[in-house]
Amino acid sequence: MLRCGLLLLLISGTIAEGVTPIQKVLQLLGDMLAKSKAEMDKEQIDYSAYQQWCSGGTRVKRKEIADADESIELLKAEIQKAIADIESMTSRVQELEEDIDRWKKDMGSATTIREKEKADFQATNLDYSESLDAIERAIAVLKKQEGDKPQAAELMQSLLQMGHMPRRAKTALNAFLQQGQLGLQDPAATYSAPEANAYEFQSGGVVDMLSKLKGQFKTEKTKLEEDEMNAQHGYEGMLQKLNDEIENADAEIKRKKKVTAERQQDQTSAEGTLTQQTSDRAEDQAYLDDLVAMCFAKATEYDKNQAIRSEEVKTLQKAMEILGGAAVKGAGDKHLPALLQLQKKTSSLVQLRAKQEGPLQQQVAKFLGSRAQEISSQLLALVAQKVAEDPFKKVKKMMKDLIFKLMEEATAEAEHHGWCQTELTTNQQTRDSKSADVASLKSTIEELEAELAQLGQDISDLQAQVKELDEQMAKATEDRMSSKDKNTATIQEAKDAQEAVSQAMQVLKDFYAKAAESFLSTDQLASFKAPYKGQQDEGAGVIDFLEVIMSDFSRLEAETTTDEQVEQEEFEKFMFDSKKDKALKENEIGQKQEKTTQQESALETAKRELADTQEELNAALEYYDKLKPQCVDSGITYEERVKRREEEIQSLKDALKILSGESI
Repeated sequence: MLRCGLLLLLISGTIAEGVTPIQKVLQLLGDMLAKSKAEMDKEQIDYSAYQQWCSGGTRVKRKEIADADESIELLKAEIQKAIADIESMTSRVQELEEDIDRWKKDMGSATTIREKEKADFQATNLDYSESLDAIERAIAVLKKQEGDKPQAAELMQSLLQMGHMPRRAKTALNAFLQQGQLGLQDPAATYSAPEANAYEFQSGGVVDMLSKLKGQFKTEKTKLEEDEMNAQHGYEGMLQKLNDEIENADAEIKRKKKVTAERQQDQTSAEGTLTQQTSDRAEDQAYLDDLVAMCFAKATEYDKNQAIRSEEVKTLQKAMEILGGAAVKGAGDKHLPALLQLQKKTSSLVQLRAKQEGPLQQQVAKFLGSRAQEISSQLLALVAQKVAEDPFKKVKKMMKDLIFKLMEEATAEAEHHGWCQTELTTNQQTRDSKSADVASLKSTIEELEAELAQLGQDISDLQAQVKELDEQMAKATEDRMSSKDKNTATIQEAKDAQEAVSQAMQVLKDFYAKAAESFLSTDQLASFKAPYKGQQDEGAGVIDFLEVIMSDFSRLEAETTTDEQVEQEEFEKFMFDSKKDKALKENEIGQKQEKTTQQESALETAKRELADTQEELNAALEYYDKLKPQCVDSGITYEERVKRREEEIQSLKDALKILSGESI
């Protein structure tokens, strides 16, 4: 439309009838002035919009760069934090592994020492058992009648050979042996003349001494067994503690290694994000630099254009002021109307000249008309029409002006096309990048929300399990205390019953033994009937029955004691396993709660990033909508316009050659 308007202005040379040339010039100047002002105003409006676009684009890019800088710093800090966490956990794992090795060595050393102590105990205990057995046999022999003196002497000699006999006991026994009180020497060497049954075996002191020695050995044997039991208990407690330490350390190592792997993944992810952010930031900075430079250039160009347009308006106004004054317009109104009378006269000359140059112009008009049909050019069709109607010289000038104008338009459109391509490409990259970022962030948010929901469910389940464990331990403790009280009472009752039965049995035994002795000492011949000796048979049956009852109470005590020990061990094992399970679950709850806090923070960050990225994407889409009218939504493609314009220029050049008499 602009090109057609210029063409009409160039080829329009007629002056309406009744209008003086001065009036026509003033009219043209007025049109030019109005056009200059309109274009000046339009340029101001366009530049204002462009300036807003520059300001908005610069602000958005600078914000993106600032956000990128902040994100890069946060990513660097996150990477450093991940590295520090990995190093800390790796160091802790090494420490725990060293502790485990040391604890295993301690267990091995303790086991070796315990085995040696146990072997020493077994040997010493065997010696004590043999010594006690020998002492009991010696006491028994010494309490017999004196006819067993050789056997007593032999036992006394064996006692002296025992390794665990106290020194004072050996000294006393040696003294008895050396004094000959046990009859170990030859009787002829001790007494001057043998007397029948005159020797009395003086063993009372030895028996007392051996009895004391027996009591001392029992005490020492009991002490030895208690020490062995305490040592075994201490050993088992130490092993249990070391096993617990190793188990806890292994569990902590697994947790640390798992967290280390997660932190390594976090580090890798952060490093990849940092690389992408750094690259995006560099692209944004380059775009910002180009944008600032382009906006500055446009501002400089705008200032120059406005200065020229302002000068143009002033010039046109000045010209109209001069032409509209009395000196020009008055003279024109006075003298120029006479020229209108000459128009008819000169028209014959023009027609004559047109007839003289008509064949060449007709050839050019025909050529341009055919070219207009070939390339569907309204411009060439209009020029062909004007060539057939206008004077020769005016036609040549018109075509030269058109060629120059078309070439200027081609240059301007090429520059505009280049700018459009650059802006469209950059905008496309931004839209693609931000769209991908939005999709990725939405996916990340969905994953984080799902993970948080799962973590919440896991924490709730674990808390319910911990509560159930507490209830089970409380119930088990209550049952254990109740059962322990019952078992303790049963054991005490069994002991009391055994003591009572034993007393009853002893009373019966003493009675029937005494009754039997009375029976043996009675002169049966002086009695007309057998003396009463008590219900010996019935008493024996009662005693047998009491012995059965005694064994039942003894068995009840043993079984209840065993049951109590088994129940206590099972209770302790249950409590240990339950407390251990509870500690592991509470630790897992803590880890999941910590993970929940981290994921909630990550979710908030992702939502903020999504909002910022969506805002950037919307800005890019809005800018694309602004670009489409001038860079995308066109009737024909840029290449088609370039080709048509080149053909129009070439056709006009060929037409000029024809007008100049050259061959094409």
